[in-house]
Amino acid sequence: MIELRRYVKEDNILWDETVKKSKNGLFLFYRAYMDYHSDRFTDHSIIIYKNNKVLALFPANESDDTIYSHGGLTYGSLIMTLQIKAVEVLEVLNLIKSFYKNKGFKKVIYKAIPPIFHKYPSEEDLYALFRLNANMIRRDISSVIEIKNRIKFSESKRQAISKCEKLNVEVAESIDFSEYWSLLTGVLEKFNTKPVHSLEEIMMLRKLFPDNIKLFEARIDGKLLAGIITYNYGHVIHTQYMANSQEGRKVGALDFINHKLIDEIFLEKKYYSFGISTENFGRKLNEGLIQQKEMMGGRGIAIDFYEISLDN
Repeated sequence: MIELRRYVKEDNILWDETVKKSKNGLFLFYRAYMDYHSDRFTDHSIIIYKNNKVLALFPANESDDTIYSHGGLTYGSLIMTLQIKAVEVLEVLNLIKSFYKNKGFKKVIYKAIPPIFHKYPSEEDLYALFRLNANMIRRDISSVIEIKNRIKFSESKRQAISKCEKLNVEVAESIDFSEYWSLLTGVLEKFNTKPVHSLEEIMMLRKLFPDNIKLFEARIDGKLLAGIITYNYGHVIHTQYMANSQEGRKVGALDFINHKLIDEIFLEKKYYSFGISTENFGRKLNEGLIQQKEMMGGRGIAIDFYEISLDN
């Protein structure tokens, strides 16, 4: 018998252990990461049991008449144990639909985790969403490199790397994010935006997850040229934030960091992810941005969002 129970804070150890052993969970789903911004999101997560053993998790928050999985995270989705089967996923998503409908919610927004992030095949949920007549309401395109089978950098990118090598640009990990955060914030301000995280938040998360969140900087004679913050998802390295100074842009410092990360530091990983190049819920492609990623060998994967209506 499958049973759904709402998550409470006393479940945090059980929750994290399930994420750790799951076939598609990321460190984003550990409660310390999910709850750092709990003041901004009202949690409404669910733990799914079968015969009193955890079968799956559903990270979620509520906002008005909508359930989001999850509004504060890049992805949501049903976090599945290795034991769950396709028939059970169908039943679980139907039960989730009934669970939230009975509490007065009107819809669920589901952010599917792209398969490159799965530790073991985990797309039973996509089939279940199809059976639930869920509507795909957004599709972003993200650029990814398969490291062991990577496409070469473009000629202009290779020239930038050579220039940086001749200038003795140094790439190294830094544990002090403050100078880079100032650079990043200034760059994003030009586009009327800002980092998702404040400096205090990213430093707190770095302290909680030192093996997962790292900053790599390019410097010349001690002067900061560029930086990249990476999220380590196990076999996937994701570039969470990238920024160049004006001088860094002239010499191609950001290209040089990416080169070092792909060809040396993370050479043993399977994928290197640049993130999305879309705006307006996927309807607008930033052609200049995706071209830069493609010049480094990045090619596209889809990131899909679904809406499950609870009216029927």
